[in-house]
Amino acid sequence: MNNSAKERLIFALDVDDFHQAQHWVKTLKDNVGVFKIGKQLFTRCGPEVVRMVIDQGAEVFLDLKYHDIPNTVAKAAVEATRLGVRIFNVHALGGAEMMRTAVDQVGAYCHEVGCSRPQMLAVTILTSSDLATLTEIGIERSVDEMVVRLARLAQASGFDGVVASPKEAALIHAVCGEGFAIVTPGVRPAFAAADDQKRIMTPADAIAAGATALVIGRPISAAADPLAAAGQILAEISRALEG
Repeated sequence: MNNSAKERLIFALDVDDFHQAQHWVKTLKDNVGVFKIGKQLFTRCGPEVVRMVIDQGAEVFLDLKYHDIPNTVAKAAVEATRLGVRIFNVHALGGAEMMRTAVDQVGAYCHEVGCSRPQMLAVTILTSSDLATLTEIGIERSVDEMVVRLARLAQASGFDGVVASPKEAALIHAVCGEGFAIVTPGVRPAFAAADDQKRIMTPADAIAAGATALVIGRPISAAADPLAAAGQILAEISRALEG
């Protein structure tokens, strides 16, 4: 399996204790490029679980979706960088000042210590959300309009890419160009259930639409043979990249 496919597969460590996380990292690290650590696992285990993944020779997407006043988000972003994560994210709904301040302070820290800057992503609209969700909170625009608006704002603020549904990947790719990362949850291969995701797509279709990396959890972890499931997904990604 080529490394390009592996680098595009992000496994969601949606577990609730350190030892389960460690099990999945040891099991999948040869097939998975990055492990996503979200709010539940980080709240339970803290920075120790990030260090565990890195010590296993793997890389981390710290998925905490920072959304606060600009200085608070910037300070948290610097701490994520200090931990050595490859990717972290914020909510684009926090606005341009919040994102620019984070870019500036992370850049200054990386220059000071001589490290590479992590990939900084902005969350657009959660994949569990739809038009009804936006309407009930007072957003009178379609999901597509909001995703494109927020992606443009993130790019203008100096961010490297966005987290968005694969259903909007082609729209984002069209307005933000080749170099802008599009990391997509809501990806479900044909053999897996949709679960609570509403705007979903297969891995091959997501790559074809412009996604640069795919976040996948339950289709691997809930499979009878997780390694085989990961292998099927990698093969699908490879075929899409070659096609």
